[in-house]
Amino acid sequence: MLVFLKFVVTILEQALVQLQGKGVVHGAVHHRPTAHLIMFSVVILQRTLTFFEEEVVTTSEIQKFLAERDMKFEQGFTCFITTCPRLTKKKVTCAADKLYVNMTTGHFLCGSCWKLGGWHELKDNISLTANLKKRKTYECFKDIDSVQHLKKDLSRVMETWSETTPIKGLTEDQVEQLRGDLDCQRITQSTFEKFGVQYNPAARCLVFPYHNLHGEVLGFKKIICKHAETDGAKTLREVSVPRTGPLGLFGWNTIGADTKEVVMTTSELNAMAVYQETKVPAVSLPRGIHIFPNSLLQVLPSLERFKKILLWFGDDIRAWEGAKQFANKLNNKRCYIIRPTAEDPSPFRALNQELRLKSILSKAKPLSHKSIVSFPQLRQEVFSELAHVEQVAGVKWRRYPALNRLLKGHRRGELTVFTGPTGSGKTTFMSDYSLDLCMQGVNTLWGSFEINNVRLGKMMLTQFAMKNLSKNLHEFDQWANRFEELPMFFMTFHGQESIKRVIETMSHAVYVHDITHIIVDNLQFMMGVNGDMTDRFTRQDMIISAFRRFATTMNCHVSLVIHPRKEKETDELTTASIFGSAKASQEADNVLLLQDKRLSSLRGRKYVQVTKNRFDGELGIMLLKFDKESLSFAVRDKPKKQEGRKTEEAENEKTEAGENVQSN
Repeated sequence: MLVFLKFVVTILEQALVQLQGKGVVHGAVHHRPTAHLIMFSVVILQRTLTFFEEEVVTTSEIQKFLAERDMKFEQGFTCFITTCPRLTKKKVTCAADKLYVNMTTGHFLCGSCWKLGGWHELKDNISLTANLKKRKTYECFKDIDSVQHLKKDLSRVMETWSETTPIKGLTEDQVEQLRGDLDCQRITQSTFEKFGVQYNPAARCLVFPYHNLHGEVLGFKKIICKHAETDGAKTLREVSVPRTGPLGLFGWNTIGADTKEVVMTTSELNAMAVYQETKVPAVSLPRGIHIFPNSLLQVLPSLERFKKILLWFGDDIRAWEGAKQFANKLNNKRCYIIRPTAEDPSPFRALNQELRLKSILSKAKPLSHKSIVSFPQLRQEVFSELAHVEQVAGVKWRRYPALNRLLKGHRRGELTVFTGPTGSGKTTFMSDYSLDLCMQGVNTLWGSFEINNVRLGKMMLTQFAMKNLSKNLHEFDQWANRFEELPMFFMTFHGQESIKRVIETMSHAVYVHDITHIIVDNLQFMMGVNGDMTDRFTRQDMIISAFRRFATTMNCHVSLVIHPRKEKETDELTTASIFGSAKASQEADNVLLLQDKRLSSLRGRKYVQVTKNRFDGELGIMLLKFDKESLSFAVRDKPKKQEGRKTEEAENEKTEAGENVQSN
């Protein structure tokens, strides 16, 4: 399948090049729609390949392969540590000789040639070098595409970095102005110099360097301060270079060779505050608690040397969840977490409040056994849930505000079951529903077992642009580029597939891509049609139990689409209408029904009905109005049509209020 998909992408890219050579893409020629269709297909297939190329492997398979190739290796906290394939077989010595292989995904990072890639690329390269006589002259992993992108990123990084000047070259007034722009007067100039922070006079911004395993500048973050001309209001803007590639770690250049303990924070100012006040080495993650795949592959090998890692991520619910999730990737055995409290805020905030950071750091507690817990350990989390009600309720929908009144928000660790009549628009609604959350930073994985990813991507792109792009092809590049920035991934499964392989793929995605929302569309299509009805019900119960267990243990929200039983068109769906046994409704935290009364009544409407809400208990309905141009149910009436009559939102509220009274 991987080879076939790559072949298709290659053919499409060649066809696109030929059309571009003829001036079709940018010219007003009748072949222009064909060119844009090819461009769109390439975008979706490349996004699918990004996920599919990460072959799902097990720890035992990696160990077996390395042993069969007679490669001596050590087992670290997150990686197997061996030598670069081009070197002779010898004991691991310096960091430059080490090859790090992630124990969970098989991704590798070579400390000798500083190249990284997937498991299948590592296997091919090791197999090839095993038959070479002169390994030292062989260039490892020379055919990896990611290496070329990395070289381009490094070239751009170094070009921009050369335009900056050290902080110590500035006058006292300039340094004071910069500290005032960032509101960091308590961070001393010597601390800025220690971390290698520099100044870009052309852009008038501070530049925070991020280093790789060898202490080389791999990327940086610019913090630009702008003052409004009218009222002088100050706004800060962060720009990462490269934008999506690996950045390394901020503060890595301050860590000595024999350091075994480090504090991990979520911002540059936090890391500098920790080091300045406690003298404990501190680093900062490149993009806060959101770790991009490439950044993750590079960060984990860099942290193998530390016996103790203290996570100080902040004092709110999201920072607490992010700290626990990242601790799972780092290996819980060596991680200590500072629990979020009002008395123990983030390091930089604690510095501004004149709190003793050493005292707060001493409160770091190890992660206990995951199967045993006591109330004293839960006490602060219970308080946080009471104090941060909005954050606990989850991410709010912007296109469907009525769902916020019913479900309160989208939360991790829950299982949502969604059903509706055949042809009523379940996939269309779920696409828009998940896209709404993804646009707000919810990392999403789509498993469409019924329609292919190109058709799904075409629908999502239309919903994202909120317009018919086939009539606005000149805007395709603009919207496609913006869509590529979303944390959206697709599984390549189609039709019947084993639940074991699906769960392994989902687990891989949660670990590598920090996926927090997975959509499975739909259960029956994934199961196929083999076997009698009794076996089918039993198999469905097993699959639902597997999804329920996955959502809980991986702290990931799973939305499962299930077809209803065959009933009369005039009858409304109920929770009992879900196909199969009662297992689905029992295991689900939320049950949503797509009701379509347009065919049974002249004034019938289409609406989503919430019939189970374990988090809050509130039930009700949300009216839907479909717009063919944008393929969305979230389209609002134009202002002119709203004059002199009630808006659709007012009608929704009125209907929901009546439904809530009946439900309660």
